Amino acid sequence: MGNGPCSTSYSCSAPAAFCCAADMAFSFFSESISSADTAPPIRNLTLNGVTEKISDLQAFEIETADNAGIGPKAAHELATRQVGGPLNLSFTLRDQKNYLRTKRQREMAYEQVGSMLKYFRDKIAENPSFQYALQMDCEEQIANIFCADAKMIMDYAHFGDVVSFDTTLRTNKESRPFGVFVGFNHFRETVVFGAALMYDETFESFKWLFETFLKAHNGQQPKTFYTDQDAAMGKAVVEVFTEAWHGLCTFHIMQNAIKHLHEDKDEEKEKGKKKQKKKTEKEMEKNESLSILSDFSACMFEYEDMTEFEQKFDLMRQKVSKQTWLDSIYKLKEKLAECYMKDVFTLGMRSTQLSESLNNDLKIHFKSDFDIIRFFKQFEKVVQGKRNNELNSEFDSTKKLPKLGLRRPPSILLQASKLYTPIIFEAFQGKY
Repeated sequence: MGNGPCSTSYSCSAPAAFCCAADMAFSFFSESISSADTAPPIRNLTLNGVTEKISDLQAFEIETADNAGIGPKAAHELATRQVGGPLNLSFTLRDQKNYLRTKRQREMAYEQVGSMLKYFRDKIAENPSFQYALQMDCEEQIANIFCADAKMIMDYAHFGDVVSFDTTLRTNKESRPFGVFVGFNHFRETVVFGAALMYDETFESFKWLFETFLKAHNGQQPKTFYTDQDAAMGKAVVEVFTEAWHGLCTFHIMQNAIKHLHEDKDEEKEKGKKKQKKKTEKEMEKNESLSILSDFSACMFEYEDMTEFEQKFDLMRQKVSKQTWLDSIYKLKEKLAECYMKDVFTLGMRSTQLSESLNNDLKIHFKSDFDIIRFFKQFEKVVQGKRNNELNSEFDSTKKLPKLGLRRPPSILLQASKLYTPIIFEAFQGKY
């Protein structure tokens, strides 16, 4: 794909619109995409007699197992047991692998770009509310991709007040940043609002992505938007999400604190000390470092009064030899300290760990040889897993009533117990 994003972009959310967009895309990529008339027929992509050995039902079972993440060997062993032994099965493990390889070749018959557009077209055929957008680079190659299905659009309308965005995941095949927009649902579980496959992490790319995200969600601005400390991303957030409070991920900041504050302390201790230290000296150094980290954590999470925060932060500065990193964090205090967040709507979220948790789930399913189509299909699978969790929580909530902490609860708690999910009611009752 291309050499960096330019301003050209288009999106699509309906079959008729896609036909127009698809024509544009194919003209953009005419040098690398075969038209439907010149595409090789499926028969030419098959390997010696594989399709003759595998029936339609067996092909369906092979593809289902592959889509579920079951390896060819395990799937073939299951098929063997179902028919009572290998002699009763019409195809071998090699035939099965060849069939899957042929299927992937067929899916990529129009090369990567054309196959991706066909994937989006198929998703729109399934549900016209599916939306996607592409940003072209200066050579009219696809640079950045955004997509959101109908459920993501609906979920954002209900739960899009607090959003977390993270791009720590890299696609294994091309090492491109993959970003996900996530939040909490009414069970405080992860819900996905959209996904993006990016060319780079520049201000221009993030600005296009955030503007596209808002457009897909009918311009509905979040109240709170969490990211890491990436400067380009932060600049784009301020410019696009004009109605949102921009918060920084406290988890990333704490990891940086461990790195920088320990380094400062190590440098200070190395001066004038011998290489071999006594055990008691090491323990004292460790306790002192932990004390600084504890002070830093308290500045982020505990102090609700701004004056107290300023006093404690100044005391912490006196404990370190180099204050460069602390000075840079102090300039961002409004985005991370509890005392500056009294009027901020956060739902208890203080980091991008929802996004990172989803990324960890994605890493479990991804393999180094995945092409872009398999990448998106595996992403679908992970998202569906999160939605299944919501269905299970919904079912469980119908079987048990919320626990009331009072013998004679006031009417407001009784009414809330009927309206809220159990986990939300517990939080409400705890604040009552």
